Amino acid sequence: MNILQSINDFNEAKQVIPGGVNSPVRAFGSVGGTPRFIAKGKGAYIYDEDNNMYIDFVQSWGPLIFGHADAVIESAIIEAIKDGLSFGAPTEKETTLVKQIITLTQSVEKMRLVNSGTEATMSALRLARAYTQKDDIIKFEGCYHGHSDSLLVSAGSGCATFGHPSSPGVPNDISKHTLVARYNDIESVRLCLEESKNVACVIIEALAGNMGFVPADEEFMRDLRALCDKHNALLIIDEVMSGFRASLRGAIGLYNVEADLVTYGKVIGGGMPLAAFGGRADIMDMLSPVGNVYQAGTLSGNPIAVSAGLATLCQIKANPMLYEDLEGLAKRLTSGLKAAALAHNIPLQVDCRGSMFGFFFNDKQVKNFEQAKCSDVAMFAKFHQKMLEKGVYFACSQFETGFICSAMNEAMIDEVISKAQEAFTEIAYED
Repeated sequence: MNILQSINDFNEAKQVIPGGVNSPVRAFGSVGGTPRFIAKGKGAYIYDEDNNMYIDFVQSWGPLIFGHADAVIESAIIEAIKDGLSFGAPTEKETTLVKQIITLTQSVEKMRLVNSGTEATMSALRLARAYTQKDDIIKFEGCYHGHSDSLLVSAGSGCATFGHPSSPGVPNDISKHTLVARYNDIESVRLCLEESKNVACVIIEALAGNMGFVPADEEFMRDLRALCDKHNALLIIDEVMSGFRASLRGAIGLYNVEADLVTYGKVIGGGMPLAAFGGRADIMDMLSPVGNVYQAGTLSGNPIAVSAGLATLCQIKANPMLYEDLEGLAKRLTSGLKAAALAHNIPLQVDCRGSMFGFFFNDKQVKNFEQAKCSDVAMFAKFHQKMLEKGVYFACSQFETGFICSAMNEAMIDEVISKAQEAFTEIAYED
C-alpha cells in the first residue's frame, strides 16, 4: 500500500502543529506507523490522500451514524449555509432541536446547546456544584469526559483516592476536589463518599468508551443512583458518545436509571461541532440569565450544526429498526473477530451495544480500566497495522470504541472478518 502522500503530509504538519495532529490519538502513537491523511469519505468508506480506500469503523469517533457525506444531512447543511453561517442570536431551529432531543430521551426537562463534549461536561459540573453548594466530584478511572481541569484526573494506587492531575498544567488546588473510583465497583464509590462529605456529583459514562468499550453492570448503575440519593449528590450521565448511538434513548434507555443531568454530543450534531447538557428544570434554571450560574458560547447552537443535528434525528426517528439492524451488524463483526482470533489461540474479549462495539486482546472479561490495561497492546498494534494494510480502519488505540454506520451491510462485515482471519494467520506465522 502506497502512503507516500500521508507521510509527506504528516512531516509537513509536524512543522506547524504539535505532533502533527490536532487531537493526540490521531498520531498513531500507540499503534505505530504513519497516520493516514484523509481526503474524503462516502458512506462506510474513507479515502486517504494516496487514494487508498478503507472500511471505516471510526466514523469520526462516533457522530456519523449514517456514514460519511450522507445525502440528507449534506442537503440540510447546504440549505442552511445559504441563509448565513451564524448570527449570535437565537433561532427557531435551536428550540426545535432541543425539543426533539428531550422528546426522544428521559431525565431531561430543559437543555442548553454548546459546541463540544468538553463544554457540556464542564458546564454540567459547574451547575451541579452550584446546585448542591458542594465542591468535590467523583469520576471513574478510565472514563473520559473531556479535557477540562476538574476531569483530567486519573486514579492513585488505591481503589478510591483523591485525584492527582494526569496532565501538567492542571493545578493541584483544582484536582484535589476530584475523587476517582473504580468502574463497576460500588464499594469504591462508597469509600469516596465516606472520605468526603462534600461531594456535589458523580459523573459516569454508563457505556464507557475511552478505556475501550466497557458497559456498566445494571446492578452497579442502580446502586450508584441509590448512593447519590443517600448522600444528596447529583448523578450526571455522560451520553456524549452513547447518546443516540447505543439506542434511541441512549445508555439511559438501556439501564432505565434516571439522571439529574445528562450530557450529549457527537450524533446530535450529525458530524458538525455540537453538544448539549440538560436535566431537571429546577437545576437547569440556575443557569444565567434565569439564575446566576454563568455559561456562554458565541457559536453555541449555530444554525449549520443545528440543521445537521435535526436532519440526523429526523432520519433516526423515521427508521424504527435502525438500532436493531446496527446491533446485528456489530454482533456479527465482534463474534467473527473473536472466532478468527481464537482459531490461532489468541484470546479476544468482545462486546457491543447498539452501534457501539469494542474488543480487547485479553484472556479475561474487562470490567474496569485496571483490567483493560492488562490487555495485550502490542498484539493490538500488530492487528491494527495488518488491518489497515488490508483496507480496514479501526480506532488507533486499544482503549477506544468502534462504531457501525447504516451504510454498512452483512457482506461488508463478512469481508472484514475474512481480512481479520488473514491478519491473525500472518501474525501467528510471524510470531
